[in-house]
Amino acid sequence: MSALTISPEDEKRVKGMGFLNNRGTNLFSARVLTTNGKVTAAQHRCMADAAEKFGNGELLYTTRLSVEIPGIPYDKIEEFQKFIAKEGLVTGGTGAKVRPVVSCKGTTCQYGLLDSYAVSEEIYRRFYEGYREVALPHKFKIAVGGCPNNCVKPDLNDVGIIGQRIPNVNADVCKGCKKCAIEAACPNKVAKVVDGKIQIDKNICKNCGRCVGKCPFHTIEDGAYGYKIYIGGRWGKKVSQGKALGRIFTSKEEALDVIEKAILFFRDNGIKGERFAETIERIGFENVEKQLLEQL
Repeated sequence: MSALTISPEDEKRVKGMGFLNNRGTNLFSARVLTTNGKVTAAQHRCMADAAEKFGNGELLYTTRLSVEIPGIPYDKIEEFQKFIAKEGLVTGGTGAKVRPVVSCKGTTCQYGLLDSYAVSEEIYRRFYEGYREVALPHKFKIAVGGCPNNCVKPDLNDVGIIGQRIPNVNADVCKGCKKCAIEAACPNKVAKVVDGKIQIDKNICKNCGRCVGKCPFHTIEDGAYGYKIYIGGRWGKKVSQGKALGRIFTSKEEALDVIEKAILFFRDNGIKGERFAETIERIGFENVEKQLLEQL
């Protein structure tokens, strides 16, 4: 296998296109974007064919739900892109920009409280594709989780959405049962019968919705669906757990507007080379939150 002879400028150029050098060689891994981790059977076949035709026959799945196809010669990059384009596939996902979105499977899961695939695809179209030419101080990662189980760890991303279902408690019909079905259904042990009435501490309730419909006397028959947003999370050499904004959004449009404001705030206030978590720490969470929630 020949040693790397590509110039640093060309290596950087194709990296911006989503082709990462296989260290010490003239071969590259193509980072193929899946939008949110979901591809069609035809797209999967196309990637497999591309791996055999241009690469080493392997497909590598990344933690960010993209697919890397290694072993592609430098002079075959353009031909590779044209080959996968026939199934609507593109390469990318690098640079100090909004990165592709990570999503859980949403309402196909028994615990899903929102359609994670639909929401994450809308975020991808609006902010990954729509903001592709917007340079940021550093990379900006977004994750969408369908429920408080946090399978895709939204609070460890620059912005994370977690699906919510806020229980609507009608304490007037509560019978104060000795064996409370709502208490039994609550996985976080937040629901308690106190003085003969069910109580849920809203400050510690995870809004998982598991209590809805469990009471035979209809104490909690419904709950508002919503979006909890975390900002300033980060995983890697320096770990920062994101903090939740003090408001749960029941409008998807408002939730997406908050994401847009967060991206633009980072663009305008971040220092080159720092992650959003560091920007928030430098400016203060309360100050950032205030600006993100203004005029909503």
